[in-house]
Amino acid sequence: MPHVIVKLASGRSEQQKEQIAAEVTKAIMATAKVGEDAVSVSIEDYPETEWAERVYRPDIIGNPATLYKKPGYTID
Repeated sequence: MPHVIVKLASGRSEQQKEQIAAEVTKAIMATAKVGEDAVSVSIEDYPETEWAERVYRPDIIGNPATLYKKPGYTID
């Protein structure tokens, strides 16, 4: 029962979010070997001015054990 939370900087359209969710769903189905009905995807938008405080520091820097793909940027 994979549930994926995608955190994005604000600014994507609903159509873009739907496409992201569909592509993430396909990737999960293919790699986790589950059916579409087992996958759920949430998308959370964050203003860029809040990214460092609400996403980068707690989720990326603060939780390295769960980070499987590191970003190519840093924030001081």
